[in-house]
Amino acid sequence: MTKSAAARPTCATARRVAAVAGAAVLAGTAAVCAPGVAYSAPRSSTPSATDFSDCPPLPDGVDPARWRCEVHTAAPRLTIGKVTVNLAPITMTHAEGPLPDGSNGQVWGAMHSAPTAVPGGLTGTPAGDHTPALGMAIQPEYGGRSDFYTGQFSLRFRLIGPLLPHGCTIGASAPVDFQLKRSGPSKWVSQDPPVIEFSAYDDTFTAPAAEHCGSLTSPLNRRLGLPAADHNLMSYDASYTFKTYDQLP
Repeated sequence: MTKSAAARPTCATARRVAAVAGAAVLAGTAAVCAPGVAYSAPRSSTPSATDFSDCPPLPDGVDPARWRCEVHTAAPRLTIGKVTVNLAPITMTHAEGPLPDGSNGQVWGAMHSAPTAVPGGLTGTPAGDHTPALGMAIQPEYGGRSDFYTGQFSLRFRLIGPLLPHGCTIGASAPVDFQLKRSGPSKWVSQDPPVIEFSAYDDTFTAPAAEHCGSLTSPLNRRLGLPAADHNLMSYDASYTFKTYDQLP
């Protein structure tokens, strides 16, 4: 995802607007105000909903015909603190089935996502949208915990921009934990291949502060309204498909 202005603002403009986000921004603005610099969030490829290349290896001793690899694609809408953004689609892959003792088993595969521009950028003003140096994007990353039987999973949210260090992340020390609830019944869209659609949401999670953002950590958290104990929301429309392991190459 790339952001650029039709008429490129000057660095003097960027420095004046940067003061809105905090004095610490001014120090970093000089480093990126150079001819040819424009805000560009890194691109990330997202597999198609029928790509089973991320299916994980199965646990020892299980029946491949009773285990399936699921590829889940969602278009999330996130309200976290003061920010609401329609995130780029995310794709998650995992395997599930009965373990040798009869209990439910799961194995995590992979998650793919792409950055999404945050409206208002670092400043929360129109200048943050139109001044490349003040742009900011958010990208969800797997937080290390998932349970697709119960709808529990965790994410971290990396914050990306010319003035932000690489490790700047919401939930860096402890990820954001979600407990998804279904908005209604699932719907079978196709039997062959199997495609199931559903909608889910969580409006009870706690949003931690951003960390590892250098001198911008405090002004950035004020701008984002973090940490936030309530009024957060994750909602999305999703679909998934699956194959049993005896059908995979």
